[in-house]
Amino acid sequence: MIGLDTNILVRLLVEDDPVQTARAKDFVERRCTPESPGYINCVVLAEFVWVLGSIYHFGRAEIASAMETLFAGRDRVIEYHDDVLQALADYKMGSIGFTDAMIARINLARGCEATATFDRNAAKLKGFVRVS
Repeated sequence: MIGLDTNILVRLLVEDDPVQTARAKDFVERRCTPESPGYINCVVLAEFVWVLGSIYHFGRAEIASAMETLFAGRDRVIEYHDDVLQALADYKMGSIGFTDAMIARINLARGCEATATFDRNAAKLKGFVRVS
């Protein structure tokens, strides 16, 4: 198994740099298989969503679609797969950010009663408690 960084995932999706896109595709085709998948951790997922929204101006639906594409491949493993999948569903349903949704879902799954936050929007999501 080999870890995949955000820039590899972005090149594969956006294809805005022909040289890096070709290198990323070649690398993933050679190194990521169902037997030896590419590993995508939660920090990479958070960066991926941020880059797509902030740099490439993807909307919520486009970001959700890109995330679903990541989950569809048998040649990759997503850290905390089930929790992140639930976070993606939360993200698609409302105004909560993906990273906040992921934090709540992972923390709940690991036994936290809630996650303390000052963020009013995040506090509306199950799994958060607002500190006031």
